[in-house]
Amino acid sequence: MAKDGTNRGGARPGAGRPRKALTEKISEGKRAEVMMQPAELKASDIPPVKEFMTMIQRDGTKLYAEEVYKNVYEWLKARGCAELVSEYLIEQYAMTVSRWIHCEEVISKTGYIAKHPTTSAPIASPYVAMSQSYLKQANICWNQIFTIVRENCSTEFQGNPQDDLMEQLLRRK
Repeated sequence: MAKDGTNRGGARPGAGRPRKALTEKISEGKRAEVMMQPAELKASDIPPVKEFMTMIQRDGTKLYAEEVYKNVYEWLKARGCAELVSEYLIEQYAMTVSRWIHCEEVISKTGYIAKHPTTSAPIASPYVAMSQSYLKQANICWNQIFTIVRENCSTEFQGNPQDDLMEQLLRRK
């Protein structure tokens, strides 16, 4: 409590010890709570991809949101957590990653330096800042998804769709 009597500050959400993964709790023999029992989960097909995720961009390229969306959904389904993660969160992650890849492609084509529209002086390409912003947003979305999986997946898992982002970027022309 502050000197003026108001209750400011204090503990922040997420401060302190990091949460342990469900598999770690089980292996230590501790009591672990799961949002849903794995037996209650049912395998489902991938929900249809929204139209805005497959639209052709203004420069004529195609977004890779559909591919990212399907990869993440399959990854979640394999771990029995597809029902726990919001479809909107997966869509947001897929769109953000595809926008990041699109910005990186434009940077590869045009370079890091651009021409100022009025003075014609060299300036940093605005796509660099946009790329960094999209990458940061993608990491935030992925951390939310991964936290849900880590806290609710009762089996050990390996493999992470986010590890393939740079590989996807490098494979494309």
